[in-house]
Amino acid sequence: MQEKMILLVEDNPDDEALTLRALRKNNISNNLVVVRDGAEALDFLFGTGSYVNRDIHNLPQIVLLDLNLPKIGGLDVLRRIRQEEHTHLLPVVILTSSKEEQDLIKGYSLGANSYVRKPVDFNQFIEAVHQLGLYWLVLNETPPR
Repeated sequence: MQEKMILLVEDNPDDEALTLRALRKNNISNNLVVVRDGAEALDFLFGTGSYVNRDIHNLPQIVLLDLNLPKIGGLDVLRRIRQEEHTHLLPVVILTSSKEEQDLIKGYSLGANSYVRKPVDFNQFIEAVHQLGLYWLVLNETPPR
Protein backbone atom coordinates (compact mmCIF):
# COMPACT_ATOMS: atom_id res chain seq x y z
CA MET A 1 0.00 0.00 0.00
CA GLN A 2 1.37 3.40 -0.96
CA GLU A 3 1.65 6.16 1.61
CA LYS A 4 -1.18 8.66 1.42
CA MET A 5 0.16 11.69 -0.42
CA ILE A 6 -0.95 15.29 0.16
CA LEU A 7 -0.81 17.82 -2.67
CA LEU A 8 -0.47 21.38 -1.38
CA VAL A 9 -1.15 24.03 -4.01
CA GLU A 10 0.18 27.23 -2.45
CA ASP A 11 2.06 30.17 -3.94
CA ASN A 12 2.77 32.08 -0.74
CA PRO A 13 6.05 30.87 0.85
CA ASP A 14 4.93 32.03 4.31
CA ASP A 15 1.65 30.10 4.07
CA GLU A 16 3.53 27.08 2.74
CA ALA A 17 5.94 27.18 5.70
CA LEU A 18 3.04 27.65 8.10
CA THR A 19 1.22 24.65 6.63
CA LEU A 20 4.36 22.48 6.78
CA ARG A 21 4.93 23.50 10.39
CA ALA A 22 1.30 22.75 11.28
CA LEU A 23 1.52 19.33 9.63
CA ARG A 24 4.70 18.51 11.57
CA LYS A 25 3.18 19.75 14.85
CA ASN A 26 0.30 17.35 14.26
CA ASN A 27 2.63 14.44 13.42
CA ILE A 28 1.26 14.24 9.89
CA SER A 29 4.23 12.78 8.09
CA ASN A 30 2.60 11.86 4.80
CA ASN A 31 4.48 12.51 1.60
CA LEU A 32 3.78 16.18 0.86
CA VAL A 33 4.08 17.51 -2.67
CA VAL A 34 4.06 21.30 -2.97
CA VAL A 35 3.29 23.07 -6.21
CA ARG A 36 3.27 26.83 -6.42
CA ASP A 37 0.76 27.75 -9.11
CA GLY A 38 -2.34 26.40 -10.81
CA ALA A 39 -0.54 25.34 -13.99
CA GLU A 40 1.97 23.27 -12.01
CA ALA A 41 -0.89 21.67 -10.05
CA LEU A 42 -2.56 20.55 -13.28
CA ASP A 43 0.76 19.36 -14.71
CA PHE A 44 1.29 17.26 -11.59
CA LEU A 45 -2.19 15.74 -11.60
CA PHE A 46 -2.35 15.08 -15.35
CA GLY A 47 1.29 14.13 -15.98
CA THR A 48 2.15 16.99 -18.30
CA GLY A 49 4.92 19.59 -18.44
CA SER A 50 7.73 18.87 -16.01
CA TYR A 51 5.68 15.95 -14.61
CA VAL A 52 5.33 14.11 -17.93
CA ASN A 53 6.96 10.97 -16.51
CA ARG A 54 4.88 10.89 -13.32
CA ASP A 55 2.46 7.99 -12.78
CA ILE A 56 -0.89 9.82 -12.93
CA HIS A 57 -2.61 6.87 -11.25
CA ASN A 58 -0.71 7.66 -8.05
CA LEU A 59 -3.07 10.44 -6.98
CA PRO A 60 -2.90 12.34 -3.73
CA GLN A 61 -5.24 11.36 -0.93
CA ILE A 62 -6.19 15.02 -0.71
CA VAL A 63 -5.50 18.29 -2.50
CA LEU A 64 -5.19 21.40 -0.32
CA LEU A 65 -5.94 24.14 -2.82
CA ASP A 66 -5.39 27.86 -2.41
CA LEU A 67 -7.61 30.07 -4.56
CA ASN A 68 -5.41 33.05 -5.35
CA LEU A 69 -2.77 31.41 -7.53
CA PRO A 70 -0.60 32.66 -10.37
CA LYS A 71 -1.03 31.38 -13.95
CA ILE A 72 -4.28 29.46 -13.33
CA GLY A 73 -6.54 30.34 -10.41
CA GLY A 74 -7.65 27.81 -7.84
CA LEU A 75 -11.26 27.72 -9.01
CA ASP A 76 -10.11 26.93 -12.56
CA VAL A 77 -7.86 24.17 -11.20
CA LEU A 78 -10.86 22.73 -9.35
CA ARG A 79 -12.99 22.92 -12.50
CA ARG A 80 -10.36 20.95 -14.46
CA ILE A 81 -10.02 18.35 -11.71
CA ARG A 82 -13.76 17.71 -11.78
CA GLN A 83 -13.88 17.50 -15.59
CA GLU A 84 -11.34 14.69 -15.93
CA GLU A 85 -12.34 11.06 -15.50
CA HIS A 86 -9.38 9.99 -13.35
CA THR A 87 -9.53 12.98 -10.97
CA HIS A 88 -13.22 13.83 -10.73
CA LEU A 89 -13.61 12.06 -7.36
CA LEU A 90 -10.32 13.35 -5.91
CA PRO A 91 -10.94 15.04 -2.54
CA VAL A 92 -10.20 18.76 -2.82
CA VAL A 93 -10.18 21.05 0.19
CA ILE A 94 -10.01 24.73 -0.56
CA LEU A 95 -7.61 26.19 2.00
CA THR A 96 -7.63 29.93 1.54
CA SER A 97 -7.52 33.27 3.26
CA SER A 98 -10.33 34.56 1.03
CA LYS A 99 -13.33 35.85 2.91
CA GLU A 100 -15.32 36.41 -0.29
CA GLU A 101 -18.72 34.73 -0.13
CA GLN A 102 -18.63 34.30 -3.92
CA ASP A 103 -15.44 32.21 -3.62
CA LEU A 104 -17.17 29.97 -1.09
CA ILE A 105 -20.26 29.54 -3.26
CA LYS A 106 -18.28 29.04 -6.46
CA GLY A 107 -15.93 26.54 -4.77
CA TYR A 108 -18.77 24.34 -3.65
CA SER A 109 -20.63 24.69 -6.94
CA LEU A 110 -17.51 23.45 -8.75
CA GLY A 111 -17.29 20.40 -6.50
CA ALA A 112 -15.01 21.30 -3.59
CA ASN A 113 -15.30 18.75 -0.80
CA SER A 114 -14.61 21.36 1.85
CA TYR A 115 -13.81 25.04 2.21
CA VAL A 116 -11.53 26.11 5.05
CA ARG A 117 -10.47 29.67 5.76
CA LYS A 118 -6.91 29.91 6.99
CA PRO A 119 -7.08 31.18 10.55
CA VAL A 120 -4.83 34.14 11.30
CA ASP A 121 -3.83 32.73 14.69
CA PHE A 122 -1.15 30.01 14.41
CA ASN A 123 -2.64 27.84 17.18
CA GLN A 124 -6.01 27.92 15.45
CA PHE A 125 -4.29 27.03 12.18
CA ILE A 126 -2.56 24.07 13.83
CA GLU A 127 -5.93 22.85 15.10
CA ALA A 128 -7.52 23.31 11.66
CA VAL A 129 -4.73 21.25 10.05
CA HIS A 130 -5.10 18.62 12.78
CA GLN A 131 -8.82 18.29 12.01
CA LEU A 132 -8.18 18.18 8.24
CA GLY A 133 -5.53 15.50 8.67
CA LEU A 134 -7.63 13.41 11.01
CA TYR A 135 -10.66 13.49 8.78
CA TRP A 136 -9.18 13.31 5.27
CA LEU A 137 -6.20 11.04 5.95
CA VAL A 138 -7.57 8.73 8.66
CA LEU A 139 -11.37 8.68 8.83
CA ASN A 140 -12.50 9.42 5.28
CA GLU A 141 -13.03 6.45 2.96
CA THR A 142 -12.19 7.22 -0.64
CA PRO A 143 -13.63 5.39 -3.63
CA PRO A 144 -11.40 2.66 -5.09
CA ARG A 145 -9.13 3.78 -7.90
